[in-house]
Amino acid sequence: MEADLSGFNIDAPRWDQCTFLGRVKHFFNITDPRTVLVPERELDWAKVMVEKSRMGVVPPGTQVKQLLYAKKLYDSAFHPDTGEKMNIIGRMSFQVPGGMIITGFMLQFYRTMPAVIFWQWVNQSFNALVNYTNRNAASPTSVRQMALSYITATTTAVATAVGMNMLTKRAPPLVGRWVPFAAVAAANCVNIPMMRQQELIQGICVKDRNHNEIGHSKRAAAVGITQVVISRITMAAPGMILLPVIMERLEKLHFMKKVKVLHAPLQVLLCGCFLIFMVPVACGLFPQKCELSVSYLEPELQDTIKAKYGELVPYVYFNKGL
Repeated sequence: MEADLSGFNIDAPRWDQCTFLGRVKHFFNITDPRTVLVPERELDWAKVMVEKSRMGVVPPGTQVKQLLYAKKLYDSAFHPDTGEKMNIIGRMSFQVPGGMIITGFMLQFYRTMPAVIFWQWVNQSFNALVNYTNRNAASPTSVRQMALSYITATTTAVATAVGMNMLTKRAPPLVGRWVPFAAVAAANCVNIPMMRQQELIQGICVKDRNHNEIGHSKRAAAVGITQVVISRITMAAPGMILLPVIMERLEKLHFMKKVKVLHAPLQVLLCGCFLIFMVPVACGLFPQKCELSVSYLEPELQDTIKAKYGELVPYVYFNKGL
């Protein structure tokens, strides 16, 4: 017996996006690292199925379960603004495999200056690609702006790490292990705003409840980017703060002293355990579709909205990115 899909809305969230738990469940679904291994042809199939479902012309015999799976793949691999396939390294579903390797090695190789510089450069290169991939695509970014953002963020991360390494030479060993997190947090505060500076300069596209474009707001861009910075730091914090404490104790054990070659792989594995949970939790801190009161927008944009819509549009909506 065929399922009745007449009232099925593929773009309706499966979980309530107004609640933190609902958002976490949503991001657990679309940041599933297993989707990274899905073949290109299956991703293309998912996009076709989603587009057909939107038009109400799904093939006969299609089940709701198939459509939900197609939407999961679509959300994990295609940009919400443009519908274009995102590069695999920049997808949020790649945060666990990519992040666990880089973070694990940053935490392991923090003692020598060349290692600190190299792994901070690798991390910021990865972050720059992720930030660009998950930007609000309605605001184009030039190659010059991307290059400036990349150089500034990498310099900030390296300078923070090198400076704090020098300051903490006489501090307890555990303090030195926290230097990579300080560098990552500082760089996130620079990398994300710089990579998305066009939104801060020209404003981010805001819409009404019915997805009609109303205008561009710099204040909305600042709100969205701030939330993304907080989410990214939160994503990294538990692993980069707690793991040094764990490794500090483990490395004192007799059997761990005999297998030093396994310290780095162990840190990578433990980073993965943290990130499996922290990626969806951090992404779910704030709604991806932000709601902002018209009264918070720029005065000139408020006047435009009130002149055109009166009091019918109390809130505007925009994609803050991830």
